[in-house]
Amino acid sequence: MTKLPSIASLGPLIALLLACAFFATQSDRFLSLQNFALILQQVMVVGTIAIGQTLVILTAGIDLSCGMVMALGGITMTKLAVESGLNPYLAIACGIAACMAFGLLNGLLVTRIKLPPFIVTLGTMNIAFAITQLYSGAQTITDLPPAMAFFGNTFSLASVAINYGTVFMLTLYAFMWWGLRATQPGRHVYAVGNAPEATRLTGIATDKVLLGVYVVAGFFCGLAALLSVARTGVGDPNAGQTENLDAITAVVLGGTSLFGGRGIILGSLLGALIVGVFRNGLTLMGVPSVYQVLITGILVILAVATDQLSRKGAR
Repeated sequence: MTKLPSIASLGPLIALLLACAFFATQSDRFLSLQNFALILQQVMVVGTIAIGQTLVILTAGIDLSCGMVMALGGITMTKLAVESGLNPYLAIACGIAACMAFGLLNGLLVTRIKLPPFIVTLGTMNIAFAITQLYSGAQTITDLPPAMAFFGNTFSLASVAINYGTVFMLTLYAFMWWGLRATQPGRHVYAVGNAPEATRLTGIATDKVLLGVYVVAGFFCGLAALLSVARTGVGDPNAGQTENLDAITAVVLGGTSLFGGRGIILGSLLGALIVGVFRNGLTLMGVPSVYQVLITGILVILAVATDQLSRKGAR
């Protein structure tokens, strides 16, 4: 007999459906297929960062540097392609590698020196921001090669313009969902988050798992940088200002526990969509953006409070 999912695991989906139902009553434009395609396009960057953030939070860590690291990756790939004349595909690879290097730095500081992830990534966030500003001269990079704009292009499906970047993000989620469920490294991530000492005693190299998680998180920051560049058409040194908190918000709203070891990757996608639906719906209603930020903050507090209460109830 197949076990039905719990109400707690269905919480993000229920919240998303309720939000959609509410905004459908407030605006005739909300339920259009083109509007849903727009919402997906608006969340594809944060949604991609949230994949890496989910892996980090599953191990009871946190990554505050992801937004600035993404900005550095975007500037690296665009500046190399435009000003240095590097092959655009090689430039993209260099941008992703720069993001992974920061992930490696985060992982080494957490695993070798045993510094708290919050402090480590707070520091590397500022380092990445400074390097981005210095390397770019605080100037936006324009006139990008077509290869860097590919994921910003659209194709038509049932008369709806769908962004290639959206399809790419959804493919990444499908792959990571499979990876966490069906592979040994995926199971190790959950084990480290649940009980790191017990996991170490079973023979699993917990430090290697943590190091790998931070490097992979950097990789997803690099992919998010490519999507951001494709969507905006420029290399923006001021990108990534809020993406770190938006990604954490998506992960928490998606039901992943900040205490580690519990959560599903698809929940983070739902969390990103919840934030996207609220911002889109409130915009259609003509609500000022400051209230959108306020409501997002309230949603995060409610999600964390629910997680805390559920942990107490399970004891």
